[in-house]
Amino acid sequence: MNIYTFFQNELVQILKALGAEHDWPQNLDLSRVTVDPPRDESHGDLATNAAMVLAKNLAMQPQALATLIRDALLNHSMIRDAEVAGPGFINMTLEASFWQTQFKTLLKLNHLYGTADQQKGIAVNVEYASVNPTGPLHIGHCRVAIVADVLANILEKVGYAVTREYYVNDSGGQARELTHSLYKRYLELLGLPFESLGAYQGIYLIPVAQELIDRDGDRWAHVDESEWYEPLREFAVSRMMSRIKKDLASLGIHHDIFSSEDALIKAGKVDEAFSTMQQLGLIYQGTLEPPKGQQLPEDWEPREQTLFRSTSFGDDMDRAMKKSDGSWTYFANDLAYHFDKFKRGSSILIDVLGADHVGYVSRITAGVRAITARQADAVVKLCQMVRFIDGGQVLKMSKRAGVFVTVDQALEKVGKDAMRFIMLTRKNDAPLDFDFDKVIEQTKDNPVFYVQYAHARCHSIRKHLKNSFPDLDLSPETLSTLDFSHHFEDDDEKSLIKFLALFPRVLDMSAIHYEPHRVAFYLNDLAARFHSLWNKGRDNDELRFIIPDNATASYHRYALVDAVRIVLSTGLHIMGVTPLEEMR
Repeated sequence: MNIYTFFQNELVQILKALGAEHDWPQNLDLSRVTVDPPRDESHGDLATNAAMVLAKNLAMQPQALATLIRDALLNHSMIRDAEVAGPGFINMTLEASFWQTQFKTLLKLNHLYGTADQQKGIAVNVEYASVNPTGPLHIGHCRVAIVADVLANILEKVGYAVTREYYVNDSGGQARELTHSLYKRYLELLGLPFESLGAYQGIYLIPVAQELIDRDGDRWAHVDESEWYEPLREFAVSRMMSRIKKDLASLGIHHDIFSSEDALIKAGKVDEAFSTMQQLGLIYQGTLEPPKGQQLPEDWEPREQTLFRSTSFGDDMDRAMKKSDGSWTYFANDLAYHFDKFKRGSSILIDVLGADHVGYVSRITAGVRAITARQADAVVKLCQMVRFIDGGQVLKMSKRAGVFVTVDQALEKVGKDAMRFIMLTRKNDAPLDFDFDKVIEQTKDNPVFYVQYAHARCHSIRKHLKNSFPDLDLSPETLSTLDFSHHFEDDDEKSLIKFLALFPRVLDMSAIHYEPHRVAFYLNDLAARFHSLWNKGRDNDELRFIIPDNATASYHRYALVDAVRIVLSTGLHIMGVTPLEEMR
């Protein structure tokens, strides 16, 4: 249970009762009333802005309204104290019994802790890692793939019905260049003349060309391009996608659906989407003015065009749907793809992309809003570039030149878990340095090690407790039945229990803001609090988790250890990281 959402709902009921008592307007907007953790733990357990956001509409001074609300809050059975602070904020302190109940609930729910169903029935499509199938997945693609994959895990945890999708860009210029590059490698291996290696010069196409020769011999060497192009395009894309799927699997990433751009076009989906937009009155013939003070978009031409009224839905300019040769623009294809996802049942369409797609955001959000008659929303999350450092040197990569570090090469050095965790140690829109040497350091400055060490320490304590008191039942279900009313008197223990209760809110806020890094940040903070309490026990025997001559105290104190283990393990699983039971 998200305790902040719970008390926000409780507060809304209190405000409605006050409204009835004091004849407040029946249509009083309570949507801006929030209940959050206070900025300073010394101020209490909860804080609300209720008086601050309602005072103006009620023609009252914020402090006077805060006093009225505070007095009503004090009648709540779980609120021990409430104080008006500053210009009208209200800080609340909860009864100890409330925290004990939350703690026992955590133990009872075990790995279901943080799971919610308030979003049940809402279908979300997360499209990600959709790199062009023109070569292997390299480490530059990892951040987008991992951020989106963890976001999908979080959305599932809080109750959304999530579809994970990969959009195969197998139509258009880059697929054409890949096909020509493969054909030239094919001719090269056959010992036949060719002009150049083409746009994609990496050696990764050599085994693909050899496989083509093994299958077809020189069948395509002496025929016109009109005969060899389509079979070779399909062959090249198929082999590249097999490699990409394998690389994604090594990162722990698995998609539910792979959608083909080429199949979308051939199935008439673009024509269908265009017809829908015409019926909605969203298409017109016109000439776009060149944008001032910025680089011209690729779809801008100084001529009359078929345009979408994108500015009516929040975009900064209307968008071309057709090129001068009558073919669809990339935007038209992409909008049709999003419309197809909507027609398959999703009402939230999430794209996680690299920062170089910044110009894409306004057009696709406007397009989805328009073509679905505002029944669906497109959410675009951009990930900044990652700077990879190895041996103190920044790695430079280019797929066209065939110079890059592949995913399997990177994972051989650091492993899947470290790769996934580090990619979440910065917010998605902040640049990230990935230093191969630092990622494998066993220090508290390495968050992967620090969090895993906390989880392993929990298992070590369990092992020692079992050796000391073999008859104790250490299952979370049994631990949840213990009476904790005379335990955990230390301030750091109380603080840790309250911090554990924050986990469901972290998941909710991560889902609301589409920010999976919040989970990594929380786990690092939780590990720090746990390590600190463990170190405190080295100086104070009463705070040790295992007290050799006191089975009862050790049993109750282990419950706190197991609660930490549960949340660490749950969080790591959400991140796609395998929790370690011992460090080697």
